[in-house]
Amino acid sequence: MGAFLIEHILISNATAINGPSAYARQVKFLGSLPLVLTLEALGIWLPIAFHGIYGFYIWYRGDTNLVSYPWQGNWMYGLQRWTGAVIFAYIGWHVWHLRFAGIDLHQHPGASFGKVQMELANPWFLAFYIAGLLCAAWHFAYGIWLFFAKWGITVGERARQKFLFVCMALFLLISIVGLLSLRSFVAHPQQPISGAGAQAIETGDIR
Repeated sequence: MGAFLIEHILISNATAINGPSAYARQVKFLGSLPLVLTLEALGIWLPIAFHGIYGFYIWYRGDTNLVSYPWQGNWMYGLQRWTGAVIFAYIGWHVWHLRFAGIDLHQHPGASFGKVQMELANPWFLAFYIAGLLCAAWHFAYGIWLFFAKWGITVGERARQKFLFVCMALFLLISIVGLLSLRSFVAHPQQPISGAGAQAIETGDIR
């Protein structure tokens, strides 16, 4: 899932910074992968569903006690759980609206930029996307720190503190690139989602 997050935000979505044609080419490439539905199901949807459901189970069994024990570690634990809940809702919304609802972007990659733009044209949806992006970046980055600490890879307080800086840098990188991608969608004039205009974007034949 971490590899998918890196690819999705730092590579695929980041191509939107270069404009509609670059984004359409990336969507076309991903859609042309062999057994793409199987890859999505086994490599993305099922792992995310398992991680999310198991995460809710761990949250249910745990107790943050932020009021009684307002320590940094306890706040981090609570934030990790709450960001996970936001991400779970965000992913469900995102996948349904952009992958399954409306025009099929695998079949019509030239419409991809415009379809995302229509989604972000609603200020509430844009705010939800920004929140989902920041929550995903934090959950992933701090989750790596927790994994290294709990599995004894970073031994000692000094090592954990140093690695925390590395993970926070990763959080900032993902957040900044993701926000720049969103800005590109919002800043560009509305692109077509059907017809000759979308076909021209796909082929790069834009006059």
